[in-house]
Amino acid sequence: MAQPIPLLAVRGSDGTSLLSGPTCEPLDNFNSRDGSLFGWSNGHSVSVVRCADGSLLSTFDLPKTSVLKISPQNTVLATWQPYSKAQDSAQGDPNLQLWDVQSGQLLKALYQKKMESWCPSWSADEQIAVRSVNNELHFYENNDFNTIANKLHMQKVSDFTLSPGGAPSKVCVYVPGSKGAPSFVRLYQYPQLGGPGAALANKSFFKADRVTSAVLVTASTEVDKSGASYYGEQTLHFLSVSGETALVQLQKNGPIYDVSWSPSSSEFCVVYGFMPAKATVYNLKCDPLFDFGTGPRNAAYYSPQGHILILAGFGNLRGQMEVWDVKKYKQLSKPQAPDATHFSWCPDGEHVVTSTCSPRLRVGNRFQVWHYGGAVVHKQEVAAGTELWEVRWQNLPPGSFPQRAVRYQQEAGPLGSTQPPPTQAYRPPALRHLPPAERARLHEEEPAQNLRPGDKSLSKAALKNQKKRENKKAAKQEVKTDPPSDPAPVSNNQSEPSIGETETDKKIKNLKKKLKAIEELKEQQTSGKVLQKNQLEKLQKEDQLLQELKELQISL
Repeated sequence: MAQPIPLLAVRGSDGTSLLSGPTCEPLDNFNSRDGSLFGWSNGHSVSVVRCADGSLLSTFDLPKTSVLKISPQNTVLATWQPYSKAQDSAQGDPNLQLWDVQSGQLLKALYQKKMESWCPSWSADEQIAVRSVNNELHFYENNDFNTIANKLHMQKVSDFTLSPGGAPSKVCVYVPGSKGAPSFVRLYQYPQLGGPGAALANKSFFKADRVTSAVLVTASTEVDKSGASYYGEQTLHFLSVSGETALVQLQKNGPIYDVSWSPSSSEFCVVYGFMPAKATVYNLKCDPLFDFGTGPRNAAYYSPQGHILILAGFGNLRGQMEVWDVKKYKQLSKPQAPDATHFSWCPDGEHVVTSTCSPRLRVGNRFQVWHYGGAVVHKQEVAAGTELWEVRWQNLPPGSFPQRAVRYQQEAGPLGSTQPPPTQAYRPPALRHLPPAERARLHEEEPAQNLRPGDKSLSKAALKNQKKRENKKAAKQEVKTDPPSDPAPVSNNQSEPSIGETETDKKIKNLKKKLKAIEELKEQQTSGKVLQKNQLEKLQKEDQLLQELKELQISL
């Protein structure tokens, strides 16, 4: 059976069109597809078509619809429009509608005033759907939205995430702290939502205004009280379904720009640190596997098959991308897409699309499709006087495209390459006959290095730290083997340092003792014990102590 050709949906001020990607030829009729649906809103109505033959499946008279979403099994269409009410109306009209895609009948009309988290979250098999209502979670089963099958009662649930897989479904919830109590994230398995031992994992945070959770939790505050960062303070925590939690140790201070899971769910990539940012791949034990060094980047994208990773710098950066073979950790290409506002992988794992869309940028609207080797396959500028709003690949079922071997020698595409040509600094004519002088760098660039156990390739900084540790160890051995000139007096003071113990060793030992005491207080708090004011103040110092311990260990 031939593999499907993914479609590319292009939406702009001149209408919506479907292209046959990655060659991007306009389609008058559709080839045989897998039966997935495509829906859009044009400000007058909402339409859903079959991608198999292009026929119209359903249309809805919803001119004010702002966003829409189709459920995983293509059975329910959710639409949302801004909430409004007339002066003579006490409540207004429902603005969240759930429709049967096949029949077009209205299943349920609900109220959802805020656009944030407007859409219900479904499990992959649609056995469960979840909504956040008045700071608690409502669970529905088998798309029966007239009956609430279960509720998660918890004070002021601010955010939640439902696991993407099938049964048993898991839900991660975030509750912000108040009145001196910490914020916390808990992981549950449906339908066990109540009782003291129902949570699979629990993690509390004192420095957290919001979180982004999907087993990996990014806790952040809006303001850094120390004044060191404009972006506030951020920490990354790992929660497992077995109840284990861990703090992901990041090797550079600064904000966390992006966290991306590999499709294999066996590792994840973090982009973090003040510019130039670092990027590191970690395993499920939160051990670093590979450090990509530093560069102008703020995002990470795994291919659908998980065999290629692209690190990119979009937004206020220049659109530089680095394409890496994940298995060998070898760089394949370094293309550039200036002014790109959108990036996405094609389901075939061979091509990507970058686009410049309105309203982020109203000039230079365009999109281009290119191979991961840097060759441009298609480029299209929008007509003058029109705007490009959105470019999106057609979603296809997992396994539609098997993983192909990574190719290192790429042929140039019909439109050339997106890799920038090498540039040289300007030199006055009077100095061009002289050998080029070494340029001064604003930041010291860190090269990529493999961090897997047993690896011998270390950077200059790592070699320097290793040499310091070896010298310190040798100095300790000399102290132990050198016979004392006078017998040392016997002391009963248990806090007196042992022979060869430095001041830094004493500080590390003291910090570990304090952190252990904090862990005991957290266990007491989780069990329901009310802590005193001085004990709560100790909990608030956990992140500070962890940072001090990290800096001392690095100095060793």
